[in-house]
Amino acid sequence: MGYGVCMTSDDCTPLRPKVYAHRGASGAYAEHTRAAYLKAIADGADGVECDVHLTRDQHVVLLHDANLDRTSTGTGPVSEHTLEQLRSLDFSSWKGARIPDAYGGVADQFLTLPELLDILRGAGRDIGLAIELKHPSPYGLKLEERVLAVLEEEGWTPEDSRLENIQISFMSFDSDSVQRLLESVPGQHICQLVDDFTVQEIRQELGLGFLTGGAVANVMKAAQEDAERVLDEAQVGIAGPGIDYVREHARNVQRWLEAGLVFRVWTVDSEKDVALCQGLGIQEITTNKPAQVLAQLMVSN
Repeated sequence: MGYGVCMTSDDCTPLRPKVYAHRGASGAYAEHTRAAYLKAIADGADGVECDVHLTRDQHVVLLHDANLDRTSTGTGPVSEHTLEQLRSLDFSSWKGARIPDAYGGVADQFLTLPELLDILRGAGRDIGLAIELKHPSPYGLKLEERVLAVLEEEGWTPEDSRLENIQISFMSFDSDSVQRLLESVPGQHICQLVDDFTVQEIRQELGLGFLTGGAVANVMKAAQEDAERVLDEAQVGIAGPGIDYVREHARNVQRWLEAGLVFRVWTVDSEKDVALCQGLGIQEITTNKPAQVLAQLMVSN
């Protein structure tokens, strides 16, 4: 299956998938940093993706993990730190990549959502922003409320989900998060994320025992089923499966594509996976390596 757009009555020019930079150009620089997002813009990414959490003093900050240990010199939950405390930490050196002077120093790398918006305003072109709301959050659905409030303060309008040159969409694995977003944002701008989980994978990844691993797996499988139901009912306009899900659930993918859902597949870094997405007619690819993926798409197009 392919997809395209007819430019004239006599000519039909195929579209390449849009390329979203996963946490910025995180293959090159530490994820969610100023350098990663500036590099993504320089690479020509059509959009960027970010994950958001709330600090103790209710600022919206860009981090994937609920804890600081993996990607900073700090430790403990993000939610137990103030913005000022987080700014004192190093979020980039763990990657081992030298940051060009033009992308700022170590102290400039940590970002809030408003700071990312400022970076994207400076792109000099239209650009997409996909905001993933991370759950479970100790603040529950207050995360959604704060994100929407911050965007509105910046001048965002929910009807077209646009802020100057930035086209904004929202994503979550959590169906409650998606339902809360649907109260304020048209479904065409919301992406229901979905992944495939097995008990063995969850036990191994989280280091859990037999009983605990089974309990967590049951919760995650229920969340997966909720996500699939949201997509089956076309409550949102964007389907966000992982690349492994695309391989393992071809019937679901085919059904949702035929129903007219836009697909945003993550995390697509290999040439083989890029080709698979192109062949299926996937409209959007999220990758750690936007320059590499764009180069492949330009050649194959």
